[in-house]
Amino acid sequence: MESYQRFLNPEVLAKLKRIDLKARLVVEGFLTGLHRSPFKGFSQEFAEYRSYMPGDEPKRIDWKVYGKTDRFFIREYEEETNLKAYILLDASGSMSYSSDKVTKLEYASYLAASLAYLLIKQRDSVGVVTFTSKLNTYIPPRSSPAHLPVLLQAIDKIKPGGDTNLANTFHQLAEKIKRRGFVIIISDLFDDKEQVLSALRHFRHKKHEVLVFHILDKNELDFSFSQPLILHDLETSKEITLDPRVIRKDYQKTVNEFFSDFKRRCREHLIDYHQITTNTALDRALFDYLEKRARLG
Repeated sequence: MESYQRFLNPEVLAKLKRIDLKARLVVEGFLTGLHRSPFKGFSQEFAEYRSYMPGDEPKRIDWKVYGKTDRFFIREYEEETNLKAYILLDASGSMSYSSDKVTKLEYASYLAASLAYLLIKQRDSVGVVTFTSKLNTYIPPRSSPAHLPVLLQAIDKIKPGGDTNLANTFHQLAEKIKRRGFVIIISDLFDDKEQVLSALRHFRHKKHEVLVFHILDKNELDFSFSQPLILHDLETSKEITLDPRVIRKDYQKTVNEFFSDFKRRCREHLIDYHQITTNTALDRALFDYLEKRARLG
């Protein structure tokens, strides 16, 4: 494994204390890998500069870049950005679950911080919203580099707890965000499916682009427990006792049908849905974001 790749591993990131360092290592490692991959064209979509075009004012040419590359580039400024991104981060009690070394919230925080770092790096405007059953934090989008520490501090302070009401929160935000934007949702989506889908459609009705990162622990998918256990609801504190060996096949069948239906219905409404487990390297999630961003133009 090359040195930069290890910082895409969530278990390695868990050992680092500073959220800004985590975000920088993930993004810089990812971009290094991207430039070495067949997909380096995507990275060009995100350059801080764009090529000089006939009609551009010559005074806007960055001559330092010209001196290094012998090519004309125009620097893009904040008011010229065509993107206002909102990162919605679920901090409800269920996000504290982990069957291994990284909780869902830790993974979601690494992803949110990395996306914020990448968006600011590319001079897009980005804001962060954290929520449980209500809005906890709302930081409006800005593209200034000085805005990044504000976002990272908000992400770093999140503690999981309480129940959730995704649908209500999403409906509130769909009405609160007045200008058309890019909504990035990072959540385990543990709520009523029909209500969540209705709320996601509300974002689309308001002309927002929507990208959903559905964060799950691998055991929530395959139910690979081997001994009888007590399941404790992290949001309601309710408990049930069961033998996973008895229900595993039925559980897996039900879960697969649930997610297949959810993904299909998201696709029908032009919502990008990506399911990710907490043992997945973060470059996959970042590449899913870049693909979406490239399609937005």
